[in-house]
Amino acid sequence: MKRSLAIAAIALLSACAGLVGISQKPEVSVAGLNLVQMGLFEQRFALKLRIQNPNDVELRINGLSFEIELNGQSFITGLSDRGVTVPRFGEAMLDVMATSTLGSALKQLRELQQGGRERVEYRIVGRLNLSGMGTIPFERRGDLQMPAIENSAPRKPLPPGSGRT
Repeated sequence: MKRSLAIAAIALLSACAGLVGISQKPEVSVAGLNLVQMGLFEQRFALKLRIQNPNDVELRINGLSFEIELNGQSFITGLSDRGVTVPRFGEAMLDVMATSTLGSALKQLRELQQGGRERVEYRIVGRLNLSGMGTIPFERRGDLQMPAIENSAPRKPLPPGSGRT
């Protein structure tokens, strides 16, 4: 029994030792999002993630997994084995791919068609894999202003010779 407790204590201390110097969770936000492939059953997005490190030690990230929700519903998921080093008290950008399924896209389309929304709530949540240090969770919430849609009729081109082109 004592031996089991000693082994458990050593394992716990080893896990904590890996995260020495990390007093705050890194901040991860979406800096860019582009639709790169649209299929019937899934859509692929290229994302640019901004990773900010508020700690006094650099973070060597060698992978991550994440999910983005819109209005409380899953929208896209992604993972990457790409690495990036985020300097102490600094930031870095990481390009990743993500996938949306037909079901999640249809749910979002229904939400937006209901109208009356001026803002869309989002949440990005995931885990960063730190080289030699284990994983650390991240989460960020916010909202986005919906673009205004003009309801006026399309404008007709001016007739030739009107002096304006």
